[in-house]
Amino acid sequence: MKRDIDALIEQMTLEEKVGMCSGLDFWYLKGVERLGIPSIMVTDGPHGLRKQAQDADHLGLSNSVPATCFPSAVGLASSWDRQLIEKVGVALGEEAQAEKVGVLLGPGANIKRSPLCGRNFEYFSEDPYLSSEIAASHIKGVQSQGVGTSLKHFAVNNQEHRRMTTDAIVDERTLREIYLASFENAVKKSEPWTVMCSYNKVNGEFAAENKTLLTDILRDEWGFEGFVVSDWGAVNERVDGLEAGLELEMPASFGLGDGKILEAVKSGKLSVEKLDRAVARLLRIIFMAFDNQKENASYDKDDHHQLAKQVASEGMVLLKNEDEILPLAKDKNVAVIGSFATQPRYQGGGSSHINPTKLDDIYEEMKQTANEEVTIAYAQGYHLNNDEVDDQLIEEAKKVAIESEVAVLFVGLPDRYESEGYDRTHMHIPENQQHLIEAVAKVQPNLVVVLSNGAPIEMPWLPHVKGLLEGYLGGQALGGAIAELLYGDVNPSGKLAETFPVKLSDNPSYLYFPGEGDRVEYREGLFVGYRYYDTKELQPLFPFGYGLSYTSFEYSNLTITNRKIQDTDSVTVNVTVKNTGSITGKEIVQLYVNDVESMVARPEKELKGFEKVELDPGEEKVVTFTLDKRSFAYYNVEMKDWHVETGEFAILVGKSSRDIVLKDTLKVTSTTSITPVVDRNTTVGDLLADPDLAPVAIEFQKEMNKNNPLLEAAQDNEETGEMMEAMMKYIPLRAIANFSMGNFTEEMLQDLIKKLNDARR
Repeated sequence: MKRDIDALIEQMTLEEKVGMCSGLDFWYLKGVERLGIPSIMVTDGPHGLRKQAQDADHLGLSNSVPATCFPSAVGLASSWDRQLIEKVGVALGEEAQAEKVGVLLGPGANIKRSPLCGRNFEYFSEDPYLSSEIAASHIKGVQSQGVGTSLKHFAVNNQEHRRMTTDAIVDERTLREIYLASFENAVKKSEPWTVMCSYNKVNGEFAAENKTLLTDILRDEWGFEGFVVSDWGAVNERVDGLEAGLELEMPASFGLGDGKILEAVKSGKLSVEKLDRAVARLLRIIFMAFDNQKENASYDKDDHHQLAKQVASEGMVLLKNEDEILPLAKDKNVAVIGSFATQPRYQGGGSSHINPTKLDDIYEEMKQTANEEVTIAYAQGYHLNNDEVDDQLIEEAKKVAIESEVAVLFVGLPDRYESEGYDRTHMHIPENQQHLIEAVAKVQPNLVVVLSNGAPIEMPWLPHVKGLLEGYLGGQALGGAIAELLYGDVNPSGKLAETFPVKLSDNPSYLYFPGEGDRVEYREGLFVGYRYYDTKELQPLFPFGYGLSYTSFEYSNLTITNRKIQDTDSVTVNVTVKNTGSITGKEIVQLYVNDVESMVARPEKELKGFEKVELDPGEEKVVTFTLDKRSFAYYNVEMKDWHVETGEFAILVGKSSRDIVLKDTLKVTSTTSITPVVDRNTTVGDLLADPDLAPVAIEFQKEMNKNNPLLEAAQDNEETGEMMEAMMKYIPLRAIANFSMGNFTEEMLQDLIKKLNDARR
């Protein structure tokens, strides 16, 4: 239905317009009944619908209606599968329609700066390209069902510690290349209906009132057309927020924010035009949600559970498989050890907590998957509610392990270890779980560990286990997914979307996280995650992009369609991938780009393409990537734009960031030249490195040598010539006048500077 929003706004009273800019309550937006403006509901939903029941608490933390609990974002991203994530989005949209929810609050696209962030399970990756691609697919799927999304938390929300007051200090290039890039493509490609601002300050201004973020970048540069909503309780000064581009305050402030806006309009501090623009943006989305509501909408709970199982299995990552201990033979007696096997940790804590429609029991799923005649014994192993070692439980675990042919231990991080609201202080699993692994390993060499956790952990016990499956937080169907993977009914195909460091102190943000007081400085700059480990040549425990399979893959025939391009061109890269094993499997092919020689600091390599491809035994397929300007560019802070340096770029194709199997190069020519103005502090070396200025500089240097016999003699001397050449490279023009013995005057310096600047025109 086409609506005249401008005409509606003209009919609204000032109080009604002001009222639209805050929530009705915790979950509903206000409507205006006399004008036919409906009230719509928004609710949490990054990996499952969390609609509060009518008798729920006012904070909205309990009593949600049953909904499918899909794997958390950490598991979704580890699938590296755009199409599969879009299917999850479609399912979420269907469930939102069934519950008459207009906007789902998600997905979260913040960067995993530190493995300690308590909310990392709810974010996709340490890499902005992977994060934005997965987020875009998620948004596309949800919104295909006529339900909006709220891309969050914009921006630089990378810790829970003091999250409502902390000030994230980030240099502009890092902000653009890492922390904003994680959102940018998702906004441009999938057009989320809303964007949610974060709690924290960014470079001194609260995100909720940061005009640079909310208007200059999000709207004017990226073309965002929806409305910006505050994170719940993120508003600092309501009028400043509205001025900056924050249309909606949530939850309801019960007149507090409205009163401030009303006073500002009446006093002339805030223009009616800006208020009307905010209301127009709100009404557009409200009517989109209302007009797209489907009558009698429903969904098949069993179908969604099966989808949740598929996604879980494709997002779990096989990290170790010594002696091919996996897959397990179905006729083997197996010891299943660990409380997580019967009390699974399948999701994270906080606002994304879902009330699942059903929940798999891992132990029961394993018994159903194995042959009926085998023994699948169980031992608890440890308590979940504390870290204390229980010797009796340890002995019981050792006994069932000894009596079995293989032991599978289920360990990880309990709910109390990681959640929204606080960060971890270390990367260890509980002491009772570590002790359990070591004890069982002494009596049973055939040991497999399955992890349930939302973020990387340290693994000093890794040498004692033969098999390791990273299960992450696998959602309500994790039990079936784990059983199928362990027994080989499904071939593992997930790969890590984050780096696992050997120890916490290896992480690039270690010295600066979580900051001092309310100030956290992002001093590691661009070097987040694998960008740091690869550039520093620091060996991680498991690298970004890593994951094993029960089959093997071979890469060949890397081709680049054009080896000489301009930065305005696109180029196609092809590579052939073959399944050289005996079973069907899926491989995630990753493409990284390396700037071979750059005038600015750049990481060793950066992910610029990925594809997940399924292959039968012996089958091969050609995987195609398309690279454009952004694939080669860095953000130039002087130009305030993305810039490609003319030069050679390496195209690296591999199985992980550390396992590059094919490499080739191409030359990219920049169509945008950087022409800094020459002044008295420009160095001789900079002039000689500039093809336009080098001839003038060389001629000048010759003249200076003629007029300064001591300088000429020093440069001709074999012992001092090299030293003089090095010194001259970084000497500023003004210093030449000082050292010229009166032969080079200030007037001559100014003439030279003019001549050099004219040479560029």
